[in-house]
Amino acid sequence: MKLTSQQEYGLRCLLRLARETAPNGDPLGGNTLAVNKIADEEGLSTEYAGKLMGVLSRGQLVASIRGRNGGYRLARPAREITLSEALAVLGGKLYDGETCSRFRGEKHQCIHTSGCTIRSVWSGLQFIIDRVLSQTALQDLIDHSEESMSGWVDRLVQALVEQHEPGPDPCEQLLAQVSGNEAPVAGSK
Repeated sequence: MKLTSQQEYGLRCLLRLARETAPNGDPLGGNTLAVNKIADEEGLSTEYAGKLMGVLSRGQLVASIRGRNGGYRLARPAREITLSEALAVLGGKLYDGETCSRFRGEKHQCIHTSGCTIRSVWSGLQFIIDRVLSQTALQDLIDHSEESMSGWVDRLVQALVEQHEPGPDPCEQLLAQVSGNEAPVAGSK
């Protein structure tokens, strides 16, 4: 579970653009940034920054403006673009349900399919990560210092952990349906 370079640098480029918006947060009134300026400010090659801007543009997170004062800007206000949406455009989730089929070794299916405690950890972490990312907008990252953002995330995670009732693992539910058995409750042995 780690961010790809595309996700990390793509988020940095989005934040760079978000900082260039007008004071009222409306991207349509904000400045545009040329791809070479984005690349220079983020320490990227112009080609790589261009690739990232293309991905973000196809994902409708940034708009490309042509002309003399053209460049890129956010397609919507920074308060309306969540980190969850940005990461999905830039490469998807950190963990997905396909992990079991990708890491099955030389077998037809993973030998731990019917009782995988590892999968329960990954899916639980992804639940928390998804909730934090879906509740965090680009504007939040601009408005807070690293220290205050860290405290905000800590409080959010604590609230999520307290309200989350463990339920059956979706992979175990599917296996139970196929085999005709009842799915065990997450956290049970």
